[in-house]
Amino acid sequence: MNPTIKDVAQKANVSIATVSRVLNNLTGYSDKTKQKVNQAIKELGYQPNAIARGLINKRTQTIGVMFPKVSSAFSSDLLHGIDEFAHDSNYSVVVCNTDNDGKRTMKYLQLLREKQVDGIIFSSEVLSKEYYEVLKNMKIPVVLVSSQTDFAKVPYVKVDDYQAVYDAIQFLISKGHRKIAMISGTKGDPLAGTPRVQGYRKALEASGIAFDSSRLVYGDFSFESGSRAMEAILRKAGEATAVFAACDEMAIGALSAALKHGLNVPEDISIMGYDDLKPAQMVTPPLTTVRQPLYEMGKIASEKLIRMIETGEIAANKIIAHSIVERQTVRTLT
Repeated sequence: MNPTIKDVAQKANVSIATVSRVLNNLTGYSDKTKQKVNQAIKELGYQPNAIARGLINKRTQTIGVMFPKVSSAFSSDLLHGIDEFAHDSNYSVVVCNTDNDGKRTMKYLQLLREKQVDGIIFSSEVLSKEYYEVLKNMKIPVVLVSSQTDFAKVPYVKVDDYQAVYDAIQFLISKGHRKIAMISGTKGDPLAGTPRVQGYRKALEASGIAFDSSRLVYGDFSFESGSRAMEAILRKAGEATAVFAACDEMAIGALSAALKHGLNVPEDISIMGYDDLKPAQMVTPPLTTVRQPLYEMGKIASEKLIRMIETGEIAANKIIAHSIVERQTVRTLT
């Protein structure tokens, strides 16, 4: 016969109400009591009934997470942070792959509604009015990560993309580079496209360097598009001494294209990325890049969402500090 909550209470020498409070992550007990209850649960092999708990606290202890590309290293790092905090808070995570153009977003919003998730983390996609109306009707909290919105009740966690790219270009300029090309993400993308291009142009302007449209090429944040964009830069702006790519995957694609053309990095051309994904450390030579702390961003977004679920209070927006990680793909011009 399976152990019950009553068995746990008896073994831990506490009331059933106290066990329930521990299981539902509520307050009103000491750390020592929590340890006793958890030890009793472990020794008895007790499995809480999620449906019964949901009836008590009106929650499923589940959050939904929506990514446009679940398989990417970028999404993986964010998800690691999200899941870590959710797990520690006794929440489960349902992950949805909305696809790059968001064509599955409405489908997955309906799925998450049917699963009665307690809240949603919405990542790397514009929160359109259409999506917002659906979420508002679901009456659950939403937090954006690596995204931004003007909707008052939807907090976000992200880096300042404009400032991060401005600092990256200033870094290249400080190394003596003045002919700097950029591989941007999707043209017109208001999240990671336009602000990063604006940072690039403003940094050039601040150093008295004229903007050259032949040195700005657009990709789609993929390795393949980075390789294609680098080919275009070598054709149209072959005199460029440095290339900044708006994500590490495109930067690694650019590195691959440069090597195919017999160019040595950084001796013949310098390449810099954005994100500081694990592959940036693994390529040869290791990639100099702008770091946005994705694991920490995911963890903060998860923390904000769960706090909103449990308190009903709207969390504040959070701009996360970026940094430049110098490795071996940028050289100093003499």
